Amino acid sequence: MSKNQQIHEIACQILVQKLPFKKEQIAAVLSMHKEGCTIPFMARYRKEQTGQLDEVEIKRILDGYTYMISLENRKEEVLRLIEERGKLTKELSEKIKKATKLQTVEDLYLPYKEKRRTRATIAKERGLEPLADWILRFEKAPTLAEEASKYLNAKYELITIEQVLEGAKDIMMEKFSEDASVRDYLRNQLRQKALLRSILKDAEKDEKGVYKMYYEYDENISHAQGYRILAMNRGEKEGILKVSVFAPDAELLQWIERKYIQGDRPLEINVFVKSAVEDAYKKYIFPSMERELRKDLTEKAEKTAIEIFSKNIGQLFMQPPLKNKKVLAVDPAYRTGCKIAALDETGKVEHIGVVYPHVPKKQWEKSKQMLVEWVERFAIDIIAVGNGTASRETEQLVAEVVKESKRPVAYLIVNEAGASVYSASELAREEFPDLQVEERSAVSIGRRIQDPLSELVKIDPKSVGVGQYQHDLNQSALSQSLEFVVETAVNKVGVNVNTASVALLQYVSGLSKSVAKNIVHMREEIGKFTDRKQLKKVPRLGVKTYEQAIGFLRVIDGENPLDKTAIHPENYAQTERLLSQLGFSTVDIGKEELMAALKTLDLEITASDLDMGLFTLQDIVDALMKPLRDPREALQAPLLRKDVLQMEEIQVGMEFEGTVRNITDFGAFIDIGVKQDGLVHKSKMAKKFVKHPLDIVEVGQIVTVWVDEIDLSRGRISLTMISPQNQTESEES
Repeated sequence: MSKNQQIHEIACQILVQKLPFKKEQIAAVLSMHKEGCTIPFMARYRKEQTGQLDEVEIKRILDGYTYMISLENRKEEVLRLIEERGKLTKELSEKIKKATKLQTVEDLYLPYKEKRRTRATIAKERGLEPLADWILRFEKAPTLAEEASKYLNAKYELITIEQVLEGAKDIMMEKFSEDASVRDYLRNQLRQKALLRSILKDAEKDEKGVYKMYYEYDENISHAQGYRILAMNRGEKEGILKVSVFAPDAELLQWIERKYIQGDRPLEINVFVKSAVEDAYKKYIFPSMERELRKDLTEKAEKTAIEIFSKNIGQLFMQPPLKNKKVLAVDPAYRTGCKIAALDETGKVEHIGVVYPHVPKKQWEKSKQMLVEWVERFAIDIIAVGNGTASRETEQLVAEVVKESKRPVAYLIVNEAGASVYSASELAREEFPDLQVEERSAVSIGRRIQDPLSELVKIDPKSVGVGQYQHDLNQSALSQSLEFVVETAVNKVGVNVNTASVALLQYVSGLSKSVAKNIVHMREEIGKFTDRKQLKKVPRLGVKTYEQAIGFLRVIDGENPLDKTAIHPENYAQTERLLSQLGFSTVDIGKEELMAALKTLDLEITASDLDMGLFTLQDIVDALMKPLRDPREALQAPLLRKDVLQMEEIQVGMEFEGTVRNITDFGAFIDIGVKQDGLVHKSKMAKKFVKHPLDIVEVGQIVTVWVDEIDLSRGRISLTMISPQNQTESEES
């Protein structure tokens, strides 16, 4: 067995112990991944092999495997490096081989790591290491001074006893600071007992008092919330705060002293060792542990923030489209006017205009009449208003338009985050070369409600505005996580190969941006694709790529009705056989008669007869019943409005239906139709304890809330999802 194969086997064994999956599932995922299978493909078309693992579970296996391979490779490297120095013992080798974390391996390697010249290395060069060893193991012998006198050496500038002992102390201090057991003990103790402390450094840099709560703040590290850690980090970076770790130093020092000081030794030896321990702790050990601890806290906080951001993005991208609706999209602004785009049901631009209802022109009535006219002329169903600058003032105008229009039109506020980024992009210029930046932004706002997924994929997910501290996070890790989430969403929904943009196609399982461009170029040359097989002729779309992608690429009005379904071509023959046995053909897909016949199937017997897996058969049956099923249809549609409220009009206790706009560690921001989104703190989401808001709400969800508090001066609204009646009943009980 090769070295790589040995490392692979060890990594798999550890994964089986660490993850809640069967050995066969892990082996299948790793084997298919090695063959070039993508996560969406495995999750959708290889359920028998994976045991029906979803995308997140498959990714967890692959990420775990990557870590384990890195760990095992690092162990091999560390063992080699220590052995080359002639320092590898059997005991040390066993400790390294048994390590399950990279941090443990690095701690064990630290004493043998090649480092820059330190006071300790200089002392070793002067021959003082035997003296340091003698002090630590102390055997009955001369006094400390007598033993030290043996190392006096003018050549090395060791003229006095004090100079000799100082050098020995330097060696001992480095030894203490590199002791893996000491570092491991302190690491665990600090995580349990240390405080993260923040104090004010420069108030003048915090004019708005953003960091006021952190001017004098302590929090036990074991309870530190990620969003507070990131807030303190940012305050420190901006020079407003000073952040540090406050530890139980006396207790930690006492433990280290017990490890190195023995009671049966002479007092002068123990005093000397104690002094070395204290100096090592203050100069080396604690500063190193503090840096490591804060790094770990930041990484953990970033990981949590990335997870929240990713879940928010996933929920946002899976918002249900408002199909077959004509939209009048409004990109609000003051001085430059509100840009207007009228879109037909497919998102095609029918008209571009501008109105000036606000300062400085103040053409309120004229703007209103123009909008009413456009609503009538283009048979508009919904008016979409971007939530940026001048949004709420424009919302008031639109509310009046809704009242005066003869058509039954409604409006909604659209999160326009990232629209300006898209409208100035090369992609937007290619789509709308004749439109201005603001006009493209209006089109994007309108299309976001017609098909959120297709429009949002055109924008860098980091710019969509549903995260926490996204600019402070590890950008590489954030991008990878968001790309996975977007890819998962796109492949769950599927893509119409005859209408999809390059931006959408590049997220399809197995496709790269260049292949996505080739698909669009071929579509432009030959016209619409009429058969999935035609995609085999797309340049650079090879056999493996075709296998991975084709099930997610739909040909809606093609020659073969199966091409509009999520059924993979590899199962077409079995699907046609199933239809034939039931007395139907592919032209009957989606018909009531076929649906009734499929409901009577004994799936286990049929799967055996067709020589296919039960999970695969179930998916095929579902696709035959609802060939154009969109998983987003099961979610709540956006909340449409007819009128607008001013913040001054609302009162404590009022009930509203609102849309969840953003979710954080501490709560959710809800749009209730006034100028400012309200905050529901997680303690106000349910009568029971809520560990995290994501356990209760999702981005885009429609929720019933009650006004809890109003702060007009700060423009803040506190909301609750617990009805006043339930609160009263709880208090009475």
